[in-house]
Amino acid sequence: MKNLILVLFLSVGMLQLSNAQINFGIKGGVNYNNNGDATFSTAGNDLVNGAKSKSGYHAGVWFRGKIPVIGLYLRPEIVYTQVKSEYVYNNVSTAYDFKKIDVPILLGKKLFGVGNVFIGPSFQYILDDNFSFSGLTADEFDKFSVGVQMGVGIELGKIGLDVRWERGLSSTEANFVDNNTNINIDNRTNQIIFGLSLKL
Repeated sequence: MKNLILVLFLSVGMLQLSNAQINFGIKGGVNYNNNGDATFSTAGNDLVNGAKSKSGYHAGVWFRGKIPVIGLYLRPEIVYTQVKSEYVYNNVSTAYDFKKIDVPILLGKKLFGVGNVFIGPSFQYILDDNFSFSGLTADEFDKFSVGVQMGVGIELGKIGLDVRWERGLSSTEANFVDNNTNINIDNRTNQIIFGLSLKL
């Protein structure tokens, strides 16, 4: 969590040093995610089950400032996200729900006055999770991870709409053993994000 706070302060500090006008606002939207794979290994046989996609949601705040000379902008955000996935083990569906704080630091470019494109790293910290296989929990998962976001958007006055793709880069996984079956869960984020923002 300390890493997320440091990243945020560094980003806002960079905007201040640039003497750029800083815009800010609120945002929210829906996430359509497919979080990783589950691998079940018994006696040398591997069975890989991809997570079934489910929808989630996010809400947060954003800041944006122009970077002098090069014509780009920097947009750090603080976003609370709740996402869901579902795995199948022994013909039983098991849900994995978790809540996290995302801090994407996006570098973007305005296009034709209303459009924009952007890309940048996203730092994530899991606040809470709810996951189990036969009574085994997800306590072994790494709580902090790094991913990348990229997307496109439009702005009409104070209203903005965007669509993003996010992919986790860190190797975030947990390993369990259940009745002689080795279980490996890779929960790297892989999701499409639809967002609505309001400039204040």
